[in-house]
Amino acid sequence: MTALAPLSPKQVDSIRGATARINLWHGSVRSGKTIASLVCFLLMIRRAPASGLIVICGRSLQTIERNCLDVLADRALFGDVAAEVHHTRGATTAVILGRVVHLVGASDARAEGRLRGMTASLAYCDEVTLLPAAFFRQLLARLSVPGAKLIGTTNPDSPRHWLRTDYLDRAGDLDLAAFHFRLADNPSLSEAYVAALAAEFTGLWRRRMILGEWVVAEGSIFDAYDEALHVVDELPSMRRYWLGIDYGTANPFAALLLGLGDDGRLYVVSEWRHDSRAAHRQMTDAQYSRAVRDWLGELDVIPEWTFIDPSAASYSNQLWADGHPGVTRAVNDVLDGIRSVSNALDAGLLRIHRSCEGLLGELPNYVWSEEAAARGEDKPVKKDDHSVDALRYVIHSTAHEWRPLLAHAA
Repeated sequence: MTALAPLSPKQVDSIRGATARINLWHGSVRSGKTIASLVCFLLMIRRAPASGLIVICGRSLQTIERNCLDVLADRALFGDVAAEVHHTRGATTAVILGRVVHLVGASDARAEGRLRGMTASLAYCDEVTLLPAAFFRQLLARLSVPGAKLIGTTNPDSPRHWLRTDYLDRAGDLDLAAFHFRLADNPSLSEAYVAALAAEFTGLWRRRMILGEWVVAEGSIFDAYDEALHVVDELPSMRRYWLGIDYGTANPFAALLLGLGDDGRLYVVSEWRHDSRAAHRQMTDAQYSRAVRDWLGELDVIPEWTFIDPSAASYSNQLWADGHPGVTRAVNDVLDGIRSVSNALDAGLLRIHRSCEGLLGELPNYVWSEEAAARGEDKPVKKDDHSVDALRYVIHSTAHEWRPLLAHAA
Protein backbone atom coordinates (compact mmCIF):
# COMPACT_ATOMS: atom_id res chain seq x y z
CA MET A 1 0.00 0.00 0.00
CA THR A 2 1.39 3.38 -1.00
CA ALA A 3 0.01 6.89 -0.84
CA LEU A 4 0.20 8.86 -4.05
CA ALA A 5 1.18 12.01 -2.20
CA PRO A 6 4.78 11.75 -0.87
CA LEU A 7 5.32 11.66 2.87
CA SER A 8 7.78 13.87 4.71
CA PRO A 9 10.59 12.34 6.81
CA LYS A 10 8.72 13.43 9.96
CA GLN A 11 5.58 11.61 8.81
CA VAL A 12 7.50 8.45 7.91
CA ASP A 13 9.31 8.44 11.27
CA SER A 14 6.02 8.79 13.17
CA ILE A 15 4.44 5.90 11.26
CA ARG A 16 7.43 3.67 11.98
CA GLY A 17 7.45 4.72 15.63
CA ALA A 18 3.76 4.01 16.26
CA THR A 19 4.34 0.70 18.01
CA ALA A 20 2.87 1.56 21.43
CA ARG A 21 -0.59 0.71 22.74
CA ILE A 22 -1.52 4.45 22.57
CA ASN A 23 -0.15 6.48 19.63
CA LEU A 24 -0.93 10.21 19.52
CA TRP A 25 -0.19 12.77 16.82
CA HIS A 26 -0.54 16.36 18.09
CA GLY A 27 0.46 19.80 16.86
CA SER A 28 -0.48 22.61 14.51
CA VAL A 29 -3.13 22.52 11.80
CA ARG A 30 -2.10 21.35 8.33
CA SER A 31 1.19 20.02 9.66
CA GLY A 32 0.74 16.54 8.15
CA LYS A 33 -0.25 14.71 11.33
CA THR A 34 -3.66 13.56 10.03
CA ILE A 35 -2.27 12.02 6.84
CA ALA A 36 0.51 10.26 8.76
CA SER A 37 -1.94 8.88 11.33
CA LEU A 38 -4.36 7.67 8.64
CA VAL A 39 -1.58 5.90 6.73
CA CYS A 40 -0.64 4.23 10.01
CA PHE A 41 -4.28 3.29 10.59
CA LEU A 42 -4.50 1.62 7.18
CA LEU A 43 -1.33 -0.36 7.86
CA MET A 44 -2.73 -1.49 11.20
CA ILE A 45 -6.03 -2.54 9.60
CA ARG A 46 -4.02 -4.89 7.37
CA ARG A 47 -2.42 -6.45 10.45
CA ALA A 48 -5.41 -6.31 12.83
CA PRO A 49 -6.56 -9.70 14.19
CA ALA A 50 -9.88 -11.02 12.98
CA SER A 51 -11.23 -10.95 16.55
CA GLY A 52 -12.16 -7.59 18.01
CA LEU A 53 -13.85 -4.61 16.39
CA ILE A 54 -12.17 -1.81 14.50
CA VAL A 55 -13.61 1.62 15.36
CA ILE A 56 -13.22 5.26 14.37
CA CYS A 57 -14.32 7.75 17.01
CA GLY A 58 -14.91 11.47 16.69
CA ARG A 59 -17.00 14.33 17.94
CA SER A 60 -19.87 13.32 15.62
CA LEU A 61 -20.56 11.06 12.69
CA GLN A 62 -20.34 14.09 10.41
CA THR A 63 -16.85 15.02 11.62
CA ILE A 64 -15.72 11.40 11.22
CA GLU A 65 -16.96 11.44 7.64
CA ARG A 66 -15.32 14.79 6.87
CA ASN A 67 -12.01 14.40 8.69
CA CYS A 68 -11.37 10.68 8.17
CA LEU A 69 -13.46 8.87 5.57
CA ASP A 70 -13.44 11.64 2.97
CA VAL A 71 -9.67 11.94 3.33
CA LEU A 72 -9.14 8.18 3.05
CA ALA A 73 -11.30 8.11 -0.09
CA ASP A 74 -9.21 10.85 -1.75
CA ARG A 75 -7.33 9.24 -4.66
CA ALA A 76 -4.91 12.16 -4.85
CA LEU A 77 -3.68 11.20 -1.37
CA PHE A 78 -4.13 7.43 -1.20
CA GLY A 79 -4.11 6.30 -4.81
CA ASP A 80 -5.75 2.94 -5.51
CA VAL A 81 -6.29 2.31 -1.80
CA ALA A 82 -9.00 4.98 -1.84
CA ALA A 83 -11.15 2.60 -3.89
CA GLU A 84 -11.16 0.21 -0.93
CA VAL A 85 -12.95 2.72 1.31
CA HIS A 86 -16.72 2.18 1.14
CA HIS A 87 -19.24 4.18 3.14
CA THR A 88 -22.83 5.34 2.73
CA ARG A 89 -23.34 8.86 4.08
CA GLY A 90 -24.99 8.70 7.50
CA ALA A 91 -24.29 4.99 8.08
CA THR A 92 -22.57 3.99 11.31
CA THR A 93 -20.24 1.50 9.64
CA ALA A 94 -17.79 1.61 6.76
CA VAL A 95 -15.77 -1.04 4.97
CA ILE A 96 -12.06 -0.25 4.69
CA LEU A 97 -9.62 -2.69 3.11
CA GLY A 98 -12.27 -5.38 3.42
CA ARG A 99 -12.81 -4.88 7.18
CA VAL A 100 -15.97 -3.53 8.76
CA VAL A 101 -15.16 -0.36 10.71
CA HIS A 102 -17.64 0.97 13.29
CA LEU A 103 -18.10 4.76 13.48
CA VAL A 104 -18.83 6.14 16.95
CA GLY A 105 -19.73 9.78 17.62
CA ALA A 106 -19.01 11.10 21.11
CA SER A 107 -20.50 14.54 21.63
CA ASP A 108 -20.97 14.22 25.41
CA ALA A 109 -20.31 11.95 28.39
CA ARG A 110 -23.38 9.82 27.60
CA ALA A 111 -21.57 8.50 24.53
CA GLU A 112 -19.55 6.27 26.87
CA GLY A 113 -22.54 3.90 26.89
CA ARG A 114 -22.05 3.17 23.19
CA LEU A 115 -18.82 1.38 24.03
CA ARG A 116 -20.24 -0.87 26.76
CA GLY A 117 -19.78 -4.53 25.94
CA MET A 118 -17.48 -3.82 23.00
CA THR A 119 -14.23 -5.72 22.46
CA ALA A 120 -11.92 -3.85 20.10
CA SER A 121 -8.56 -4.49 18.51
CA LEU A 122 -7.96 -1.13 16.82
CA ALA A 123 -9.31 2.38 17.34
CA TYR A 124 -8.74 5.65 15.53
CA CYS A 125 -9.71 8.86 17.37
CA ASP A 126 -10.19 12.13 15.51
CA GLU A 127 -9.52 15.30 17.55
CA VAL A 128 -9.06 13.55 20.88
CA THR A 129 -9.26 16.73 22.97
CA LEU A 130 -12.87 17.18 21.85
CA LEU A 131 -13.90 13.77 23.19
CA PRO A 132 -15.17 13.34 26.76
CA ALA A 133 -12.48 12.01 29.11
CA ALA A 134 -14.77 9.19 30.34
CA PHE A 135 -15.39 8.09 26.75
CA PHE A 136 -11.65 7.94 26.01
CA ARG A 137 -10.96 5.94 29.17
CA GLN A 138 -13.76 3.51 28.35
CA LEU A 139 -12.43 3.10 24.81
CA LEU A 140 -8.98 2.19 26.11
CA ALA A 141 -10.58 -0.37 28.42
CA ARG A 142 -12.36 -1.91 25.42
CA LEU A 143 -9.08 -2.37 23.52
CA SER A 144 -8.56 -5.73 25.20
CA VAL A 145 -7.50 -7.92 22.27
CA PRO A 146 -3.77 -8.84 22.58
CA GLY A 147 -1.76 -6.26 20.65
CA ALA A 148 -4.69 -3.82 20.43
CA LYS A 149 -3.74 -0.24 19.58
CA LEU A 150 -5.19 3.24 19.59
CA ILE A 151 -4.29 5.97 17.12
CA GLY A 152 -5.31 9.55 17.87
CA THR A 153 -4.85 13.03 16.48
CA THR A 154 -5.47 16.42 18.01
CA ASN A 155 -4.61 20.06 17.90
CA PRO A 156 -3.18 21.41 21.19
CA ASP A 157 -5.51 22.65 23.90
CA SER A 158 -5.00 23.91 27.45
CA PRO A 159 -1.92 22.49 29.20
CA ARG A 160 -4.37 21.42 31.93
CA HIS A 161 -6.54 19.44 29.54
CA TRP A 162 -7.02 15.83 30.63
CA LEU A 163 -5.28 14.48 27.52
CA ARG A 164 -2.16 16.46 28.36
CA THR A 165 -2.08 15.83 32.13
CA ASP A 166 -3.33 12.21 32.20
CA TYR A 167 -1.62 10.87 29.09
CA LEU A 168 0.94 13.00 27.22
CA ASP A 169 2.70 14.17 30.39
CA ARG A 170 2.77 10.55 31.64
CA ALA A 171 4.07 9.00 28.40
CA GLY A 172 7.05 7.57 30.28
CA ASP A 173 4.75 5.68 32.66
CA LEU A 174 2.35 4.49 29.97
CA ASP A 175 2.69 2.43 26.81
CA LEU A 176 2.33 5.64 24.80
CA ALA A 177 4.12 7.17 21.80
CA ALA A 178 3.56 10.85 21.00
CA PHE A 179 4.52 12.71 17.84
CA HIS A 180 4.53 16.52 17.85
CA PHE A 181 4.07 18.25 14.49
CA ARG A 182 4.61 21.88 13.52
CA LEU A 183 3.58 23.68 10.36
CA ALA A 184 7.15 23.49 9.09
CA ASP A 185 6.91 19.68 9.15
CA ASN A 186 4.67 19.81 6.08
CA PRO A 187 7.01 20.81 3.22
CA SER A 188 4.26 20.52 0.60
CA LEU A 189 2.61 23.79 1.71
CA SER A 190 3.44 26.92 -0.28
CA GLU A 191 4.69 30.07 1.43
CA ALA A 192 1.58 31.93 0.26
CA TYR A 193 -0.72 29.31 1.81
CA VAL A 194 1.21 29.30 5.10
CA ALA A 195 0.99 33.10 5.26
CA ALA A 196 -2.75 33.02 4.54
CA LEU A 197 -3.32 30.32 7.16
CA ALA A 198 -1.31 32.20 9.76
CA ALA A 199 -3.49 35.27 9.16
CA GLU A 200 -6.57 33.28 10.18
CA PHE A 201 -5.27 32.58 13.71
CA THR A 202 -4.24 35.17 16.29
CA GLY A 203 -3.34 35.27 19.96
CA LEU A 204 -4.10 32.07 21.85
CA TRP A 205 -5.21 30.24 18.69
CA ARG A 206 -2.07 31.21 16.78
CA ARG A 207 0.09 29.65 19.48
CA ARG A 208 -2.02 26.48 19.49
CA MET A 209 -2.99 26.04 15.86
CA ILE A 210 0.08 27.45 14.09
CA LEU A 211 2.90 26.96 16.59
CA GLY A 212 1.45 23.74 18.05
CA GLU A 213 1.84 24.83 21.68
CA TRP A 214 -0.23 23.66 24.64
CA VAL A 215 -0.92 27.04 26.25
CA VAL A 216 -3.47 28.18 28.79
CA ALA A 217 -6.23 30.70 28.11
CA GLU A 218 -5.83 33.47 30.66
CA GLY A 219 -6.75 37.09 31.21
CA SER A 220 -8.65 39.21 28.71
CA ILE A 221 -10.22 37.25 25.87
CA PHE A 222 -9.93 40.03 23.30
CA ASP A 223 -6.43 41.11 24.25
CA ALA A 224 -5.95 42.76 20.84
CA TYR A 225 -8.79 45.22 21.54
CA ASP A 226 -7.53 48.81 21.72
CA GLU A 227 -10.10 51.58 22.08
CA ALA A 228 -7.78 54.08 20.39
CA LEU A 229 -7.59 51.83 17.32
CA HIS A 230 -10.90 50.02 17.16
CA VAL A 231 -13.40 52.71 18.18
CA VAL A 232 -14.39 55.29 15.56
CA ASP A 233 -16.54 58.42 15.47
CA GLU A 234 -17.11 58.48 11.71
CA LEU A 235 -18.41 55.73 9.44
CA PRO A 236 -17.81 55.21 5.72
CA SER A 237 -20.55 54.26 3.29
CA MET A 238 -21.68 50.67 3.72
CA ARG A 239 -22.05 48.03 1.01
CA ARG A 240 -23.83 45.37 3.07
CA TYR A 241 -25.45 44.88 6.49
CA TRP A 242 -26.02 41.96 8.86
CA LEU A 243 -27.68 41.87 12.29
CA GLY A 244 -26.74 39.88 15.39
CA ILE A 245 -29.14 39.48 18.33
CA ASP A 246 -28.63 38.08 21.82
CA TYR A 247 -32.12 37.55 23.24
CA GLY A 248 -32.95 38.27 26.86
CA THR A 249 -36.01 38.84 29.02
CA ALA A 250 -34.71 39.08 32.59
CA ASN A 251 -31.20 39.56 31.14
CA PRO A 252 -30.39 42.38 28.71
CA PHE A 253 -31.45 42.08 25.08
CA ALA A 254 -28.75 43.23 22.64
CA ALA A 255 -28.87 43.81 18.87
CA LEU A 256 -25.80 44.84 16.85
CA LEU A 257 -25.81 46.02 13.25
CA LEU A 258 -22.67 45.01 11.36
CA GLY A 259 -21.76 46.70 8.11
CA LEU A 260 -19.15 46.10 5.42
CA GLY A 261 -17.70 49.49 4.53
CA ASP A 262 -16.57 50.72 1.15
CA ASP A 263 -13.05 50.71 2.59
CA GLY A 264 -13.17 46.91 2.98
CA ARG A 265 -13.50 46.92 6.78
CA LEU A 266 -16.23 45.67 9.08
CA TYR A 267 -18.03 48.18 11.28
CA VAL A 268 -20.39 47.72 14.20
CA VAL A 269 -22.60 50.55 13.02
CA SER A 270 -25.22 50.73 15.75
CA GLU A 271 -26.56 48.96 18.83
CA TRP A 272 -30.00 48.56 20.37
CA ARG A 273 -30.27 47.26 23.93
CA HIS A 274 -32.96 46.80 26.52
CA ASP A 275 -32.09 45.94 30.13
CA SER A 276 -35.32 44.98 31.85
CA ARG A 277 -33.78 45.22 35.31
CA ALA A 278 -32.50 48.73 34.75
CA ALA A 279 -35.73 49.81 33.02
CA HIS A 280 -37.96 47.94 35.53
CA ARG A 281 -39.98 46.70 32.57
CA GLN A 282 -39.87 43.43 30.68
CA MET A 283 -40.80 43.29 27.01
CA THR A 284 -42.67 40.61 25.08
CA ASP A 285 -41.42 39.00 21.88
CA ALA A 286 -43.86 41.17 19.92
CA GLN A 287 -42.57 44.33 21.61
CA TYR A 288 -38.95 43.37 20.95
CA SER A 289 -39.79 42.68 17.32
CA ARG A 290 -41.45 46.08 16.93
CA ALA A 291 -38.60 47.88 18.71
CA VAL A 292 -35.90 46.28 16.53
CA ARG A 293 -37.82 46.97 13.33
CA ASP A 294 -38.42 50.60 14.39
CA TRP A 295 -34.70 51.00 15.16
CA LEU A 296 -33.71 49.62 11.76
CA GLY A 297 -36.32 51.85 10.15
CA GLU A 298 -34.75 54.92 11.74
CA LEU A 299 -31.38 53.79 10.36
CA ASP A 300 -33.01 53.10 6.97
CA VAL A 301 -31.34 49.68 6.86
CA ILE A 302 -32.59 46.23 5.87
CA PRO A 303 -29.98 43.62 6.89
CA GLU A 304 -29.36 40.71 4.54
CA TRP A 305 -29.48 38.26 7.43
CA THR A 306 -30.44 38.45 11.08
CA PHE A 307 -28.51 35.96 13.24
CA ILE A 308 -30.31 35.14 16.48
CA ASP A 309 -29.35 33.32 19.65
CA PRO A 310 -30.33 29.71 18.75
CA SER A 311 -32.17 29.28 22.06
CA ALA A 312 -34.57 32.15 21.24
CA ALA A 313 -36.97 30.11 19.10
CA SER A 314 -40.09 32.03 20.12
CA TYR A 315 -38.51 35.38 19.23
CA SER A 316 -37.33 34.06 15.86
CA ASN A 317 -40.88 32.91 15.15
CA GLN A 318 -42.18 36.34 16.10
CA LEU A 319 -39.81 38.06 13.68
CA TRP A 320 -40.87 35.67 10.91
CA ALA A 321 -44.53 36.36 11.65
CA ASP A 322 -43.87 40.09 11.50
CA GLY A 323 -42.19 39.83 8.10
CA HIS A 324 -38.62 40.53 9.18
CA PRO A 325 -36.40 39.25 6.34
CA GLY A 326 -33.52 36.76 6.57
CA VAL A 327 -34.09 35.40 10.08
CA THR A 328 -31.78 32.49 10.88
CA ARG A 329 -30.10 30.78 13.82
CA ALA A 330 -26.66 32.11 14.65
CA VAL A 331 -23.67 29.77 14.58
CA ASN A 332 -23.16 29.36 18.31
CA ASP A 333 -19.77 27.63 18.63
CA VAL A 334 -18.44 29.78 21.46
CA LEU A 335 -14.69 29.24 21.06
CA ASP A 336 -14.80 29.40 17.27
CA GLY A 337 -16.88 32.57 17.52
CA ILE A 338 -14.41 34.13 19.94
CA ARG A 339 -11.60 33.23 17.57
CA SER A 340 -13.39 34.88 14.65
CA VAL A 341 -13.86 38.11 16.61
CA SER A 342 -10.25 37.99 17.82
CA ASN A 343 -8.98 37.53 14.27
CA ALA A 344 -11.01 40.48 12.99
CA LEU A 345 -9.81 42.73 15.82
CA ASP A 346 -6.18 41.66 15.61
CA ALA A 347 -6.05 42.14 11.84
CA GLY A 348 -7.48 45.65 12.12
CA LEU A 349 -10.49 44.55 10.08
CA LEU A 350 -13.14 45.38 12.69
CA ARG A 351 -14.13 48.83 13.93
CA ILE A 352 -16.86 49.83 16.42
CA HIS A 353 -18.81 53.08 16.40
CA ARG A 354 -18.58 55.02 19.63
CA SER A 355 -22.36 55.02 20.06
CA CYS A 356 -22.34 51.28 20.86
CA GLU A 357 -21.97 51.85 24.59
CA GLY A 358 -23.10 48.42 25.75
CA LEU A 359 -20.57 46.60 23.58
CA LEU A 360 -17.76 49.03 24.43
CA GLY A 361 -18.48 48.54 28.12
CA GLU A 362 -18.37 44.73 27.88
CA LEU A 363 -15.34 44.15 25.63
CA PRO A 364 -12.55 45.08 28.10
CA ASN A 365 -14.13 42.96 30.86
CA TYR A 366 -14.73 39.83 28.79
CA VAL A 367 -12.28 37.42 30.42
CA TRP A 368 -11.42 33.74 30.63
CA SER A 369 -12.72 31.77 33.60
CA GLU A 370 -9.89 30.79 35.94
CA GLU A 371 -12.04 28.02 37.43
CA ALA A 372 -12.62 26.49 34.00
CA ALA A 373 -8.93 26.84 33.12
CA ALA A 374 -8.06 24.85 36.24
CA ARG A 375 -10.20 22.03 34.83
CA GLY A 376 -8.43 22.24 31.47
CA GLU A 377 -11.35 24.02 29.78
CA ASP A 378 -11.51 27.28 27.82
CA LYS A 379 -14.62 29.18 28.88
CA PRO A 380 -15.41 32.87 29.26
CA VAL A 381 -16.82 34.21 32.52
CA LYS A 382 -20.59 34.26 31.96
CA LYS A 383 -21.23 37.82 33.10
CA ASP A 384 -22.05 41.07 31.28
CA ASP A 385 -21.60 39.47 27.87
CA HIS A 386 -24.87 40.14 26.03
CA SER A 387 -23.59 42.61 23.44
CA VAL A 388 -20.41 40.54 23.11
CA ASP A 389 -22.53 37.48 22.38
CA ALA A 390 -24.45 39.42 19.72
CA LEU A 391 -21.10 40.45 18.22
CA ARG A 392 -19.89 36.85 18.27
CA TYR A 393 -23.07 35.67 16.55
CA VAL A 394 -22.90 38.13 13.67
CA ILE A 395 -19.13 38.02 13.17
CA HIS A 396 -18.78 34.24 13.22
CA SER A 397 -21.94 33.59 11.21
CA THR A 398 -20.61 35.82 8.40
CA ALA A 399 -16.96 34.67 8.61
CA HIS A 400 -17.13 33.05 5.18
CA GLU A 401 -18.01 36.48 3.75
CA TRP A 402 -15.20 38.54 5.30
CA ARG A 403 -12.37 36.06 5.93
CA PRO A 404 -10.74 36.77 2.51
CA LEU A 405 -10.35 40.39 3.63
CA LEU A 406 -7.96 39.44 6.44
CA ALA A 407 -4.91 39.36 4.19
CA HIS A 408 -5.58 42.94 3.06
CA ALA A 409 -6.56 44.49 6.41
CA ALA A 410 -4.13 46.86 8.12
